[in-house]
Amino acid sequence: MKAILTVIGQDKVGIIAGVSQKLADLDINILDVSQTIMEDYFTMTMMLQLTQNADFESIKKALNLVGDKLGVKINIQNEEIFNAMHKL
Repeated sequence: MKAILTVIGQDKVGIIAGVSQKLADLDINILDVSQTIMEDYFTMTMMLQLTQNADFESIKKALNLVGDKLGVKINIQNEEIFNAMHKL
């Protein structure tokens, strides 16, 4: 299953490293990534590949904990839901 992950918050050292390390710990592959700094705000979007038997709710909880630790907001959505929400 593919998923879209977004990260938004005050820019600081370690955001990419912290998020990427947690994804690796969860056996989640990063397929694509885009990140930018807008003034003092960090934004990142990732396309992820999860295993078929991945526990999406556990992944969300683990990423929320990382976001709290890093002081950023992390959101993850199933790609199918993301696409359905953004169709015109």
